[in-house]
Amino acid sequence: MILELVTDLFVLIFGLCVGSFLNCFIYRLEKRRKMTGRSFCPHCKHGLAWQDLFPVFSFIFLWGKCRYCHKNISIQYPLVEILTGIVFLLVFTFCAPGLGLQNLIRFIFLLYIFSSLIIIFIYDLKHYIIPDKVLLPAICVALFYRLFLSFVLVPNYLLAAVVASGLFFLVFLFTGGKGMGLGDVKLAILMGLLLGFFNVLVALFLAFFFGAIIGIIMMIYQRKSLKSEIPFGPFLIVGTLIAMFYGDQIVRWYAHMFL
Repeated sequence: MILELVTDLFVLIFGLCVGSFLNCFIYRLEKRRKMTGRSFCPHCKHGLAWQDLFPVFSFIFLWGKCRYCHKNISIQYPLVEILTGIVFLLVFTFCAPGLGLQNLIRFIFLLYIFSSLIIIFIYDLKHYIIPDKVLLPAICVALFYRLFLSFVLVPNYLLAAVVASGLFFLVFLFTGGKGMGLGDVKLAILMGLLLGFFNVLVALFLAFFFGAIIGIIMMIYQRKSLKSEIPFGPFLIVGTLIAMFYGDQIVRWYAHMFL
């Protein structure tokens, strides 16, 4: 019991640290900066000391302000760190049973994929763009994993990728790119390779469901029209996260209730 708690705590802390790196990656991707070099304040550009780099805790101890220029630190930084820690812990719990080489490979694969999805989530939310520099390598890694490392029925995942991306591509064509962007089409390929046929349907349903709810709320409280642009990538990623861990239960519940 104690060993499990210590292991979970280690995975959580590791996730927080990776989340800190993802924040740095997102910022440098936004500013088109090199990924190497010392971390610095985005406002005053002052290099950060070691005590400024503890995920979440430094934000709390500094009261959300830069130590040097005293300007506010974006709430994005602790939120991404916490989200990454929680996701890593979920992935570890998902892969831990029967720990072995295959599960270890799966664990590393999912950590990389969900790290990529967190970057895409934040970037699309802020800029309405899904960066190919993150998405295309993730698709290549997922395809390689399914073809050579996953030891599962590959056609199920390939079919899911083709169907999901094909549906989105049709929406893209019929709406002239206004109802769906090509970034969403490519993201659907990754979703299919990650989830398989039935779970990708669950993810798509959840994405449209949550997207509709948020869209209605924004229309009511922010007076946005139906023509207002809302990034769909974050909803697809939320749907993917839920379907990844709970998709099988949802499918069984649906089959029990309605079939």
